[in-house]
Amino acid sequence: MNDSKSYVGITDDVYRRLREHNSGKHSYTKRYMPWELIYTEELTSIEEARKREKYYKSTTGRRALKRLFNRI
Repeated sequence: MNDSKSYVGITDDVYRRLREHNSGKHSYTKRYMPWELIYTEELTSIEEARKREKYYKSTTGRRALKRLFNRI
């Protein structure tokens, strides 16, 4: 596992998305394979998911994820 990179995104099928990233389909994620799923959230709407994704991609959200990952 590459410990220096994380990926935040939204999808309707997290396991399909993980397979895509580990198959080299996406140029950014291809460089840091293999990816391992360590945290997910299930939200009720795409709008909610977009807001959450935007938060996790912000400085405050990245800090929150880092704290979470350090506890895992």
